[in-house]
Amino acid sequence: MADISSLVQKALAALKGDKSLLASFNADPVKAIEGIIGKDLPDETVKKVIEEVKKALADKGIKGIIAKIKALFCKK
Repeated sequence: MADISSLVQKALAALKGDKSLLASFNADPVKAIEGIIGKDLPDETVKKVIEEVKKALADKGIKGIIAKIKALFCKK
C-alpha cells in the first residue's frame, strides 16, 4: 500500500487541471479519490487522504487570493 503523502500527491495532480473531477471530489470525495487511485481503499486511509487533499486545496485557494490582493496594491 502506498503511503498517504504519495496518494495525496497523486490526487492533487489529477484534481489540479480537471474541473469536472474537482466538482466530483466536492460532491463525493470518497468515490473521486478511489477513482483517481484506481482501487478501494481502507476507510481510515481514504479519510486521511481526503483530509489532506482538502487542506492542500484550501491552502492553495488562500495563497491565490493573497497573491491577487498583493498584485492589486503592489503594482510597480
